[in-house]
Amino acid sequence: MKPVAIFRHAPTEGPGYFATALERRGIPWRIIKVDAGEPIPEQPAAYGGLAFMGGPMSVNDDLPWLPPTFQLIRNAVDQDIPVLGHCLGGQLMAKALGGTVSRNPVKEIGWGRVEVADHPEARRWFGPELKSFDAFHWHGEAFSLPPGATRILGNAFCANQAFSLGIHLGMQCHVEMTPDMVRDWCREGARSIARHLGPSVQSVEAIEANLNAKVAALNAVADGLYERWVAGLKR
Repeated sequence: MKPVAIFRHAPTEGPGYFATALERRGIPWRIIKVDAGEPIPEQPAAYGGLAFMGGPMSVNDDLPWLPPTFQLIRNAVDQDIPVLGHCLGGQLMAKALGGTVSRNPVKEIGWGRVEVADHPEARRWFGPELKSFDAFHWHGEAFSLPPGATRILGNAFCANQAFSLGIHLGMQCHVEMTPDMVRDWCREGARSIARHLGPSVQSVEAIEANLNAKVAALNAVADGLYERWVAGLKR
Protein backbone atom coordinates (compact mmCIF):
# COMPACT_ATOMS: atom_id res chain seq x y z
CA MET A 1 0.00 0.00 0.00
CA LYS A 2 1.26 3.46 -0.87
CA PRO A 3 1.81 5.78 2.12
CA VAL A 4 -0.14 8.95 2.77
CA ALA A 5 2.05 12.04 2.53
CA ILE A 6 1.41 14.44 5.43
CA PHE A 7 2.69 17.98 4.89
CA ARG A 8 3.72 19.77 8.09
CA HIS A 9 4.10 23.55 7.99
CA ALA A 10 4.92 24.24 11.66
CA PRO A 11 6.56 22.03 14.31
CA THR A 12 3.52 22.11 16.63
CA GLU A 13 1.00 21.50 13.84
CA GLY A 14 1.66 17.87 13.05
CA PRO A 15 -0.84 15.17 12.08
CA GLY A 16 -2.24 14.66 15.57
CA TYR A 17 -5.24 12.34 15.62
CA PHE A 18 -5.08 11.92 11.85
CA ALA A 19 -1.94 9.78 12.25
CA THR A 20 -3.70 7.72 14.90
CA ALA A 21 -6.64 7.15 12.57
CA LEU A 22 -4.32 6.00 9.77
CA GLU A 23 -2.38 3.65 12.05
CA ARG A 24 -5.59 2.04 13.35
CA ARG A 25 -6.44 1.21 9.74
CA GLY A 26 -2.99 -0.12 8.92
CA ILE A 27 -2.29 2.71 6.48
CA PRO A 28 1.36 3.82 6.22
CA TRP A 29 2.23 7.50 6.28
CA ARG A 30 5.21 9.81 6.19
CA ILE A 31 5.63 13.43 7.18
CA ILE A 32 7.09 15.94 4.73
CA LYS A 33 8.53 18.67 6.94
CA VAL A 34 7.93 21.79 4.89
CA ASP A 35 8.85 23.89 7.93
CA ALA A 36 12.31 22.28 7.94
CA GLY A 37 12.93 22.93 4.24
CA GLU A 38 12.00 19.49 2.92
CA PRO A 39 11.13 19.88 -0.78
CA ILE A 40 7.62 19.54 -2.17
CA PRO A 41 7.34 16.52 -4.48
CA GLU A 42 6.64 17.38 -8.10
CA GLN A 43 4.20 14.52 -8.61
CA PRO A 44 1.82 12.74 -6.21
CA ALA A 45 1.96 9.25 -7.78
CA ALA A 46 4.21 7.78 -5.07
CA TYR A 47 1.49 8.39 -2.47
CA GLY A 48 -1.95 6.98 -1.81
CA GLY A 49 -3.20 10.40 -0.72
CA LEU A 50 -2.00 13.85 0.33
CA ALA A 51 -2.86 15.52 3.65
CA PHE A 52 -1.99 19.14 4.42
CA MET A 53 -1.91 20.32 8.01
CA GLY A 54 -2.19 23.80 9.55
CA GLY A 55 0.31 26.62 9.96
CA PRO A 56 0.59 30.28 10.98
CA MET A 57 1.40 31.63 7.52
CA SER A 58 -0.97 32.81 4.79
CA VAL A 59 -1.39 31.09 1.44
CA ASN A 60 -1.07 34.61 0.00
CA ASP A 61 2.46 35.07 1.39
CA ASP A 62 5.51 35.10 -0.87
CA LEU A 63 6.92 31.73 0.18
CA PRO A 64 8.98 29.53 -2.15
CA TRP A 65 7.13 26.32 -1.33
CA LEU A 66 3.67 27.67 -2.10
CA PRO A 67 3.70 27.49 -5.95
CA PRO A 68 4.91 23.85 -6.02
CA THR A 69 2.34 22.97 -3.35
CA PHE A 70 -0.48 24.44 -5.43
CA GLN A 71 0.73 22.51 -8.48
CA LEU A 72 1.01 19.27 -6.49
CA ILE A 73 -2.58 19.64 -5.30
CA ARG A 74 -3.80 20.26 -8.85
CA ASN A 75 -1.85 17.24 -10.10
CA ALA A 76 -3.34 15.04 -7.37
CA VAL A 77 -6.88 16.14 -8.18
CA ASP A 78 -6.25 15.53 -11.90
CA GLN A 79 -5.00 12.01 -11.08
CA ASP A 80 -7.82 11.19 -8.61
CA ILE A 81 -5.41 10.95 -5.68
CA PRO A 82 -7.38 12.13 -2.63
CA VAL A 83 -6.36 15.39 -0.99
CA LEU A 84 -7.21 16.39 2.60
CA GLY A 85 -6.71 19.83 4.12
CA HIS A 86 -6.84 21.02 7.73
CA CYS A 87 -7.17 24.83 8.20
CA LEU A 88 -4.16 26.17 6.27
CA GLY A 89 -4.36 22.91 4.33
CA GLY A 90 -7.94 23.65 3.34
CA GLN A 91 -6.89 27.14 2.26
CA LEU A 92 -4.07 25.66 0.16
CA MET A 93 -6.57 23.40 -1.55
CA ALA A 94 -9.07 26.18 -2.15
CA LYS A 95 -6.51 28.52 -3.71
CA ALA A 96 -4.88 25.79 -5.79
CA LEU A 97 -8.26 24.80 -7.23
CA GLY A 98 -9.45 28.28 -8.16
CA GLY A 99 -10.88 29.73 -4.95
CA THR A 100 -9.61 32.70 -2.96
CA VAL A 101 -8.36 33.16 0.59
CA SER A 102 -8.92 36.44 2.40
CA ARG A 103 -9.31 37.91 5.86
CA ASN A 104 -12.25 36.48 7.79
CA PRO A 105 -14.53 39.09 9.43
CA VAL A 106 -13.31 37.89 12.84
CA LYS A 107 -10.58 35.72 14.28
CA GLU A 108 -11.90 32.38 15.44
CA ILE A 109 -9.97 30.67 18.24
CA GLY A 110 -11.15 27.87 20.51
CA TRP A 111 -14.08 25.49 20.55
CA GLY A 112 -17.06 26.47 18.42
CA ARG A 113 -20.15 24.84 17.01
CA VAL A 114 -20.26 24.08 13.30
CA GLU A 115 -23.38 23.09 11.40
CA VAL A 116 -23.52 20.22 8.93
CA ALA A 117 -25.22 21.32 5.72
CA ASP A 118 -28.58 19.72 4.98
CA HIS A 119 -27.96 18.01 1.66
CA PRO A 120 -26.82 14.57 0.42
CA GLU A 121 -23.17 15.48 -0.11
CA ALA A 122 -22.75 16.62 3.50
CA ARG A 123 -24.50 13.49 4.74
CA ARG A 124 -22.14 11.38 2.62
CA TRP A 125 -19.25 12.70 4.71
CA PHE A 126 -20.91 13.07 8.12
CA GLY A 127 -23.58 10.39 8.07
CA PRO A 128 -27.36 10.75 8.34
CA GLU A 129 -27.60 11.72 12.02
CA LEU A 130 -24.93 14.32 12.76
CA LYS A 131 -26.35 17.85 12.52
CA SER A 132 -23.64 19.84 14.32
CA PHE A 133 -20.58 19.39 16.51
CA ASP A 134 -17.95 21.39 18.40
CA ALA A 135 -14.84 21.78 16.26
CA PHE A 136 -11.56 23.43 17.17
CA HIS A 137 -10.68 26.72 15.47
CA TRP A 138 -7.60 28.88 15.08
CA HIS A 139 -7.69 31.14 12.04
CA GLY A 140 -7.94 34.73 10.86
CA GLU A 141 -8.45 34.04 7.16
CA ALA A 142 -10.97 31.92 5.29
CA PHE A 143 -11.48 30.44 1.83
CA SER A 144 -14.10 30.78 -0.84
CA LEU A 145 -15.38 27.60 -2.44
CA PRO A 146 -13.33 26.55 -5.48
CA PRO A 147 -15.30 25.84 -8.67
CA GLY A 148 -17.22 22.58 -8.47
CA ALA A 149 -16.87 22.25 -4.69
CA THR A 150 -19.76 21.88 -2.26
CA ARG A 151 -19.96 23.55 1.16
CA ILE A 152 -20.60 20.89 3.79
CA LEU A 153 -19.89 22.80 7.03
CA GLY A 154 -20.39 26.36 8.22
CA ASN A 155 -21.09 28.53 11.23
CA ALA A 156 -21.97 32.10 12.17
CA PHE A 157 -18.34 33.29 12.28
CA CYS A 158 -17.12 31.62 9.07
CA ALA A 159 -19.53 30.54 6.35
CA ASN A 160 -17.21 28.03 4.71
CA GLN A 161 -15.90 25.64 7.36
CA ALA A 162 -15.46 22.69 5.00
CA PHE A 163 -15.94 21.78 1.36
CA SER A 164 -15.87 18.57 -0.62
CA LEU A 165 -14.93 18.00 -4.22
CA GLY A 166 -15.58 14.35 -4.97
CA ILE A 167 -13.02 12.36 -2.96
CA HIS A 168 -11.25 15.52 -1.76
CA LEU A 169 -11.99 17.30 1.54
CA GLY A 170 -10.86 20.77 2.61
CA MET A 171 -11.57 22.08 6.11
CA GLN A 172 -11.15 25.49 7.72
CA CYS A 173 -11.71 24.04 11.18
CA HIS A 174 -9.46 21.54 12.93
CA VAL A 175 -10.65 17.98 13.57
CA GLU A 176 -7.18 16.48 14.12
CA MET A 177 -6.60 17.84 17.61
CA THR A 178 -5.14 16.00 20.60
CA PRO A 179 -5.08 17.36 24.16
CA ASP A 180 -1.33 17.99 23.93
CA MET A 181 -1.74 19.93 20.67
CA VAL A 182 -4.41 22.15 22.21
CA ARG A 183 -2.21 22.89 25.22
CA ASP A 184 0.82 23.62 23.04
CA TRP A 185 -1.12 26.02 20.82
CA CYS A 186 -2.59 27.80 23.83
CA ARG A 187 0.85 28.21 25.36
CA GLU A 188 2.31 29.60 22.14
CA GLY A 189 -0.73 31.74 21.32
CA ALA A 190 -1.69 33.04 24.76
CA ARG A 191 -0.86 36.66 23.88
CA SER A 192 -2.88 36.53 20.68
CA ILE A 193 -5.83 35.06 22.56
CA ALA A 194 -5.64 37.82 25.19
CA ARG A 195 -5.63 40.54 22.50
CA HIS A 196 -8.67 39.21 20.67
CA LEU A 197 -10.98 37.87 23.39
CA GLY A 198 -14.61 38.08 22.31
CA PRO A 199 -17.54 36.04 21.02
CA SER A 200 -15.36 34.18 18.51
CA VAL A 201 -12.20 33.90 20.64
CA GLN A 202 -12.21 31.92 23.88
CA SER A 203 -9.87 32.36 26.82
CA VAL A 204 -7.18 29.76 27.48
CA GLU A 205 -9.13 28.66 30.54
CA ALA A 206 -12.30 28.10 28.52
CA ILE A 207 -10.41 26.25 25.80
CA GLU A 208 -8.74 23.88 28.23
CA ALA A 209 -11.80 23.23 30.43
CA ASN A 210 -12.98 19.59 30.16
CA LEU A 211 -10.36 19.21 27.46
CA ASN A 212 -10.16 15.41 27.31
CA ALA A 213 -13.92 15.07 26.85
CA LYS A 214 -14.02 17.76 24.16
CA VAL A 215 -11.17 16.17 22.23
CA ALA A 216 -12.69 12.69 22.53
CA ALA A 217 -15.97 13.94 21.05
CA LEU A 218 -14.08 15.64 18.21
CA ASN A 219 -12.03 12.49 17.57
CA ALA A 220 -15.27 10.55 17.11
CA VAL A 221 -16.39 12.96 14.38
CA ALA A 222 -12.93 12.91 12.79
CA ASP A 223 -13.02 9.11 12.65
CA GLY A 224 -16.08 9.22 10.41
CA LEU A 225 -14.54 11.82 8.12
CA TYR A 226 -11.23 10.03 7.88
CA GLU A 227 -12.97 6.70 7.23
CA ARG A 228 -14.69 8.19 4.20
CA TRP A 229 -11.53 9.91 2.99
CA VAL A 230 -9.27 6.83 3.19
CA ALA A 231 -11.79 4.87 1.13
CA GLY A 232 -10.50 6.82 -1.88
CA LEU A 233 -6.79 6.15 -1.29
CA LYS A 234 -4.74 4.83 -4.19
CA ARG A 235 -3.40 1.41 -3.31
